Amino acid sequence: MRDPSLRRSLALFRAFLREQSDPAHCYGLLARDAVAQVERYVPLGGRTVVDVGGGSGHFTEEFRRRGADCFLFEPDPRELHAGGRSPEGAVLADGYLLPLADGAADVCFSSNVLEHVADPVTFLSEMVRVTRPGGLIYVSFTNWYSPWGGHETSPWHWFGAERARSRYLRRTGHAAKHTLGENLFAVHVGPTLRHVRARDDVRIVAARSRYWPFLAHAVTRVPVLRELATWNLLLILRRCPS
Repeated sequence: MRDPSLRRSLALFRAFLREQSDPAHCYGLLARDAVAQVERYVPLGGRTVVDVGGGSGHFTEEFRRRGADCFLFEPDPRELHAGGRSPEGAVLADGYLLPLADGAADVCFSSNVLEHVADPVTFLSEMVRVTRPGGLIYVSFTNWYSPWGGHETSPWHWFGAERARSRYLRRTGHAAKHTLGENLFAVHVGPTLRHVRARDDVRIVAARSRYWPFLAHAVTRVPVLRELATWNLLLILRRCPS
């Protein structure tokens, strides 16, 4: 599917609605889409790819299917083995301190992880460290004021995180998986872009909405609006020469 396009956005949204009932379809489609985005910038055959926080391995498997040597690093064993999956060669490791040498990867990849870490600056710095000079860094996250910023409690998080959690508990009879300040954090588009632009070890290749069906780059350039309309910020970065 052409990216961006309305057809692509609708297909991804429909898959997202089936995430609970058919996670294999949802994450399989998302993985094919994301890896195709990476492949626009770098041929994957024979490249070393690091998948940081890739859960049960859908992205890793797609990178391998396209010829890359991909290695999965995931800190949560429950996520790693979700759905009875057990990705080959996966490593239990924290994204703040990856067990890799400097410049080990041609591509460092992270999909929808940044909003789950308390210190996104350190997390990004570690992704940069393990990427070789000239290598590519792919990082995307759901920003807090996105309609999906509260994850399963969305869009009620707009009216307060605790109120959203209380409503979720009343409606479902069980507590929400994510708690603001514990395993979900309010990460915003503007501050993230300012931080990345101020760094001297990367340059921005693309800063865009990951799912927006048109004007995907333009929507991230408008203050205030971008916090609502970006939905999910995708950054493609290039590691600068040392």
